[in-house]
Amino acid sequence: MSFSGKYQLETQENFEAFMKAVGLPDELIQKGKDIKSISEIEESGDNFKVTVTTGTKVLVNVFTIGQESDMETITGEKVKAVVKRDGNKLRVCLKGMESVTELLDENTLVNTITLGSIVYKRTSKRM
Repeated sequence: MSFSGKYQLETQENFEAFMKAVGLPDELIQKGKDIKSISEIEESGDNFKVTVTTGTKVLVNVFTIGQESDMETITGEKVKAVVKRDGNKLRVCLKGMESVTELLDENTLVNTITLGSIVYKRTSKRM
């Protein structure tokens, strides 16, 4: 299955606890908790471009599976990371966070980010 497409956030679990743990101010957490972000994924072989738009904030990461890439975290920090593919899952570790993006079926994208004991889960549907 191809990850390519646009997905809109449907549900999220542990948003506030996770955002507090990564250091986002309460004001931004309150603003962001009800915004239905849109993720657009462009996949061409092992090359990916992921654009996540949350309100006015746009986060873009471009990477090649298995190669070190410059990535931006949700807090805006720039880090180097290697994205690995395991079937219908993309895995990456960023600053102590493990992110797994899984294509459950052709229309459902689940992103789970683990930081210590906090698991932040986002479920999006293809638009």
